[in-house]
Amino acid sequence: MAAEPVAILDPEDERIAPFRAIREKDLVGRRGLFIAEGTVVLRVLSEAHGKGRFVADRILVLENRLAGVADVLAGFPDDIPVYVCGSAVMNAIAGFDMHRGVLALGRVSESPSPAGMIATLPDNALVAVAVGLSNHDNAGGIFRNATAFGADAVLLDETSCDPLYRKALRVSVGSVLKMPWSRCGSGAEILTALDTAGFQVVTLSPAGEDALHTLRPGRRTALVLGTEGEGLPPDILKAFRPVRIPQSPGLDSLNVATAAGIALYQLALSTGRIG
Repeated sequence: MAAEPVAILDPEDERIAPFRAIREKDLVGRRGLFIAEGTVVLRVLSEAHGKGRFVADRILVLENRLAGVADVLAGFPDDIPVYVCGSAVMNAIAGFDMHRGVLALGRVSESPSPAGMIATLPDNALVAVAVGLSNHDNAGGIFRNATAFGADAVLLDETSCDPLYRKALRVSVGSVLKMPWSRCGSGAEILTALDTAGFQVVTLSPAGEDALHTLRPGRRTALVLGTEGEGLPPDILKAFRPVRIPQSPGLDSLNVATAAGIALYQLALSTGRIG
């Protein structure tokens, strides 16, 4: 179990300094650190701790939430410090009203390269690729969908937002800590590497001539998603097959996380990943 809880009475206590103003940390980056918020994400972090890229550094819990997360804390080794505080101190630390009352500081090793990630994928693989993804909610939603429908990895280009941002991680319900992923390189570099590795690269766009359900996916399929609004760059749509999700008239497109969920479901169903 994690270490015996230590009471924090002063929000300026240096032991909990990394938790201060976590909204600002979402803006300026964290040098290999991330904030895990809520019981569900804390549980996933306990399962991931020390088994790959992610480890817990320290944990901060509201005093009235401590008993409720005792079983989760039991999943951490005893060298992980646990701090406990009242609501006034917690809110002063976080910079806003922290209703969930459960925070952990995590550390992540360097992200693998797209080529390195692709080299680990099986012969029968489904991958989600994000190019220029800028919204943290959508990033979290895509990871949650990819995990739900049995994808093998998520590859993000260097312009996409960090899926370890607090909000993206929370929306993903911890899936970012479960799903193999990489975030570096350009979209063109990632797709070229996938194409070279024998992947059927499928771009998702409302302008696609073919409907998604008519696609016969290969043994290795990569679903490519663009940013909200602008979608994928024209050169990528020109280079790789675009498909669309048929929908009623009146809207030009779906939210990218929703579209990803529909497309991943269809691909997973047609390849026997779910049924």
